[in-house]
Amino acid sequence: MAKISFMSHSHDHGHSHVSALDLNSKKLRNSFYIGIFLNSAFVIIEAAVGWSQNSLALLSDAGHNLSDVVSLILALIAFKLMYSKATQSYTYGYKKVTVLVALLNALILFAAVGGIIFEAVFRFYNPQPLQGKVMAIVAFIGIIINSLTAYFFMKDKDTDLNVKGAYLHMAADALVSLGVVIAGVVIIFTNWFWLDSVMSIVIALVILYGTWSLFTQSLKLALDGVPEGVDFNKLKEQILGIEGVKDFKHLHIWALSTTENALTAHLQVEKSLSHNEIEKLKDKVKHELEHYNVHHTTLEIYFNDREFLEEEML
Repeated sequence: MAKISFMSHSHDHGHSHVSALDLNSKKLRNSFYIGIFLNSAFVIIEAAVGWSQNSLALLSDAGHNLSDVVSLILALIAFKLMYSKATQSYTYGYKKVTVLVALLNALILFAAVGGIIFEAVFRFYNPQPLQGKVMAIVAFIGIIINSLTAYFFMKDKDTDLNVKGAYLHMAADALVSLGVVIAGVVIIFTNWFWLDSVMSIVIALVILYGTWSLFTQSLKLALDGVPEGVDFNKLKEQILGIEGVKDFKHLHIWALSTTENALTAHLQVEKSLSHNEIEKLKDKVKHELEHYNVHHTTLEIYFNDREFLEEEML
C-alpha cells in the first residue's frame, strides 16, 4: 500500500493579524480610476503648455506624470488579474503579475530619468526663453492634483508594493511641482532661464530616489526573495518558541504577489503527540505565521531526521 506524508495548508481564520489590502474594495478601485483620470488630464495640459512655452521642466514633469498614469493602469490590471482562477498551466493563477508590474514600473521610471537628464544637460548650455508665470501656474495645479491622488492611496500604502509605489510617486510629484513653482517665480524676477534645466535635473534625482526602493523590492520579490517586513530569523525563533515544536527547518518564504506571502517548512514535533494534537499544533504555527502576513503555508511534519509522519492509504 502507498504511503503519503501529512501536508498542512493554510486556511482562513476569523481575523488577520496583518492589515490586508482589499483589492475588491470599491473605494480602492475608485482611487485608481480617479487618479488615472486626474493625472491623464493634467499630463495633457502640462505637456501642451510645456511644449508651447518650451519649458523642459514642465515637459519633464509631464513625462513623469505620464509614466505614473501608465503605472496606475498597469497596477489596476494586475490587481484584477490576481483574482483570475488558477489553471493547470498556472497553478497559482496570475498573482505574480503584480510583482512584475512593480518591477516594470521601476524600469520605465529609470528610462525616463535618463532621458530627462540628457535633455537637461543640453538645455543648460542652450537655455531657452521661458514664461515663469505660466510655469508656476501649471505646476501649482500639479501640486493640487498630485496631493489629492496621494491622499487616496495613503491609507493602503503599507499593505501593497504597487499601492505604495503609487503613493510615493504622487507625493514626490507634488514636491516636484512645488519645485517648478519656485523655479517659475524665480525666473519671473531674474530671467535665469538656465534654472529650468537645473530644476529638471532635480526632478530626475527625486524620481530616481523614489524609484530605487520600488526597484530593489520588486526585483527581490521577482527572484522569490524573502518579502520586505518578514524577518527570517525572528520568524523561525518565534515558531521554535511554541511548545511542542522541536525544530523548524528547510524553511522557504516567498511572495505570491505584492500582497500575499507563502511558506513551506519541515516541522519537527514530539513523537508522543497524537494526530489530533499535531493538527492543533500546526494550526497554532499557522496562526503565528499570520503575524508575518503568511497566509499560504505548507508544513511537513517529522519526528527525527529519518522519520516523517506518514499514514497508509487504503
